[in-house]
Amino acid sequence: MIIRVLTPCNSVVKAVDNMKKTYKIVLAAVSVIAVAGILFGLYKYNLKPKDLQKVKPDIVITAADLLKAFENDESGATAKFVNKVVEVSGTIQSVKPGENSAVTISLNTGNDISSVLCTLQGKVEPENFNTGEQITIRGNCSGFLMDVLLNNCSVIQPE
Repeated sequence: MIIRVLTPCNSVVKAVDNMKKTYKIVLAAVSVIAVAGILFGLYKYNLKPKDLQKVKPDIVITAADLLKAFENDESGATAKFVNKVVEVSGTIQSVKPGENSAVTISLNTGNDISSVLCTLQGKVEPENFNTGEQITIRGNCSGFLMDVLLNNCSVIQPE
């Protein structure tokens, strides 16, 4: 009886070595992409909103005209105003404290059902604003439900 010892041929050994190298390269690339994704997520999570007092507004408009734009052509107004810095002026209809020391100011638009809601961030005292006062506010427009919504607002000037 003859016993043969099987030895892998050189081509099989080279193929296995190439697969190991390829596997290591792919694993390194996936690791780099994962770390980059985690770092980008942390950056976005910790990103502070812009101070809109120092930013030039994209659009300057009155509260009544802003609401009319959304009522007349919601899709056109969405394209024009949403995700833009809007400076709106009008008369304070109501002031309500919100969550996390935010204050929401409702601007009169001449419409009994809808208004422009401006959410002020930071340490703002609702007592500083009186119903019936003229005010100019700058904020990021986030859309229209029953009201036009402005977020991350800053008071530019009480008139």
